[in-house]
Amino acid sequence: MLLFLPAVMWWGYKEVQNQIVEPEAVLVLGGSTKKLEREKFTADFARKHPSLPILISGGSPQRTTEKVFNKAGVSPKRLFFDYDAVDTVTNFTTIVDDLERRGIKSVYLVTSDFHMRRARVVGDIVLGSRGINFKTVPVPSNKKSEPIEKTFRDGVRALLWVTIGYTGADIKTKG
Repeated sequence: MLLFLPAVMWWGYKEVQNQIVEPEAVLVLGGSTKKLEREKFTADFARKHPSLPILISGGSPQRTTEKVFNKAGVSPKRLFFDYDAVDTVTNFTTIVDDLERRGIKSVYLVTSDFHMRRARVVGDIVLGSRGINFKTVPVPSNKKSEPIEKTFRDGVRALLWVTIGYTGADIKTKG
């Protein structure tokens, strides 16, 4: 029982801290490019948070995304794109330095609800390694949560990146 106490205390501390710290930016994890669900949801969310920059990691082509935000009345000057990511782990590892350079200590993390568990684990590890907090903003879908195996795999990859700087993105895996 005593072995689990530090982990429970750390988790509780992170949860309280995430609720107290006000996000300074919106971080969107790119997803399916067909329906633009995450982009449309984020454009609406951004209208409610007009002072926050919007960092988009992966996803739809820039022109397409800019059209979605423009149609929603969100200035394209607020949008910052990163297309270096190839998967969930690299969504975080390719943008964390930019967040740190900008002095951003907390973000709203936007991704689909079925993908949020994996994004939270990777975000806790990668962003947490730089002292960056996040509040989750799930995009509703009709999909069930991803298999726990993906969360475990990407959690290990995120830990690998934190310790040796390698994401394992070039290793071919199913899913």
